[in-house]
Amino acid sequence: MKKITRIEPTAAQPVMTKTKVAAYCRVSTEADAQLVSLETQKSHYEELINANPDWVFAGLYYDEGISGTSKEKRPALQRMIADCEAGKIDRVLVKSLSRFARNTTDCLELTRKLLGLGVTIYFEKENLDTGSMESELLLSIMSSLAESESLSISENNKWGIRHRFENGTFKIASPPYGFDSKDGEMVINEEEASWVRWVYEQALSGKSSGAIARELNEKQVPTQRNGNWTGTTIRGMLTNEKYIGDCLFQKTYSDFRFRRHYNHGERDQFYMEDHHEAIISREDFEAAGALLQQRAREKNIKKEELRVTNKYPFTEMLVCGECGRRFKRHINTTGSLKYPVWVCSQHLENVGACSMKSIREFDLERAFTTMMNKLIFAKKDVLDALLDGIRGETHKENLRRINEIDQKLEQNVERRQTLTTIMTRGYLEPALFTQESNTLAAEADVLTAEKEQLVKEISGSLHKTDALNDLIRYAGHAEPDPHFDGKLVGRFLDHAEVRSRNEVVFHLKCGLRLTERIGENE
Repeated sequence: MKKITRIEPTAAQPVMTKTKVAAYCRVSTEADAQLVSLETQKSHYEELINANPDWVFAGLYYDEGISGTSKEKRPALQRMIADCEAGKIDRVLVKSLSRFARNTTDCLELTRKLLGLGVTIYFEKENLDTGSMESELLLSIMSSLAESESLSISENNKWGIRHRFENGTFKIASPPYGFDSKDGEMVINEEEASWVRWVYEQALSGKSSGAIARELNEKQVPTQRNGNWTGTTIRGMLTNEKYIGDCLFQKTYSDFRFRRHYNHGERDQFYMEDHHEAIISREDFEAAGALLQQRAREKNIKKEELRVTNKYPFTEMLVCGECGRRFKRHINTTGSLKYPVWVCSQHLENVGACSMKSIREFDLERAFTTMMNKLIFAKKDVLDALLDGIRGETHKENLRRINEIDQKLEQNVERRQTLTTIMTRGYLEPALFTQESNTLAAEADVLTAEKEQLVKEISGSLHKTDALNDLIRYAGHAEPDPHFDGKLVGRFLDHAEVRSRNEVVFHLKCGLRLTERIGENE
């Protein structure tokens, strides 16, 4: 009898698709050392991704010389997100949270966005993998620490810069028109310097700044950034002390939101004479300055009115609810009637980019006054209740949790010491010791991060308590007043969000957000 062997069909082997892995790198400055760091990161990730047989290299995205304080300022990051949306990336490798985002809001927003696209992120330094995380707590804590680190680095940099201001060793990175930077020193660019001298000659002959700018444009004289000459540029040139060889340090400064402001006495300034070679004589410089002041007097413009910061109560206080930009003050003219209005700076530059309309200053003043009078009337119902809330259970619970964390950290240290003792006596294998030690270290990091977050929250509530106590003291002694008091704006208002021509939200320093209608009695 013939023997027949049955051959079972083999199951079709699933096609294994490789994970498309990309890396993101960033350095904050264009200094040589930082760029070397960038090259090191690029090399590291190329080797790491190509060495894994289950991965396929999906690209390397990097930003140079760009601050990480906001995701909108990093084009490479935005390109990477677009490629994630297009399905070109499954996983992203990042050196650390601080390289990915320097504020908690951006970090969580980006992480959620990528997870929603099925893209996971691995942070090497923190050993965090969003693909295996059960909650956002750890990520929130760690990214908050990264944000604090950014502020700390910023403060350290500012301290270093101030120190160089004081001893005269600060290097001008971007010299004005007429100078070049060579080995950290300002040297004269003769071609540009000849035009600087020409500008001073024209100004001293009686020509206006606008006329000088028009003539430069007609002669097609290039500017530093290939733009157009303006009267403002010429006035800045005629008042810049660097043309006489001196240097005024800290003309501008950045606030805690990383916004830059002109320094009108809010920060220390340092003046150094004979810092570099001069282009203009001191006599010509002083004469040009005197002419500018004379023209200002003729136009009835006071010098202090040329300042922007703190010129008016609402300066730097108004934020556009549509695009987020600041408002600027302008004078509108209707027939023979002139009146001040506040306009979104984005709307001024491009009407199509922001449709927010201008708001009369009188309406804003009336709305603020109405809000303050309401607080005076409702002191007990609103302010006292808010103070009780700030001092209430949340604050106590945070203090209780900090105490618990301190106890757990002490226990963690004791366990690590015990573990070390056991290992040194030969009762524990080195591999197991390393595993347990890493677990305890990770636990300590999480507890420490949570404690720092709680301390930050308590500190914030204390600042709000001080601001609220100030408001309560004012409301307790003040009487309702229909007249606007500009001093109260700086005292109690943090900022105001203009949502429309008819609505504004006042954000007070104490944490209250109060909405007022504006322009209703037209």
